[in-house]
Amino acid sequence: MLVAIAYAAETAGAAPQGSPFGAFIPLILIFAIFYFLLIRPQQKKTKEHTVALEALTTGADVVTSGGIYGKVFKIDGETAVIEIADKVKVTVVKSQLYPQKSKTEK
Repeated sequence: MLVAIAYAAETAGAAPQGSPFGAFIPLILIFAIFYFLLIRPQQKKTKEHTVALEALTTGADVVTSGGIYGKVFKIDGETAVIEIADKVKVTVVKSQLYPQKSKTEK
């Protein structure tokens, strides 16, 4: 009797074997969706930010990552001095600046 129950449980649990590649198709699809919806747009945004920082010149309107608006007064390698008010200058890391479009460019 116990042998019959064990045999029935063994044969009922057996599923037909598919191709091993078929198990990876959902994972590949999920990765493709993540790539096109998350990874690629972020890479594009990072590249545009880098290009904008390389083109940064004195007198350009910028906003810092902390939300302070100002004009670029001087650029020294990886740092920039921005003027946030009359005779108030702040040194910031250049990568934390986000160039703003001037009113004439909009």
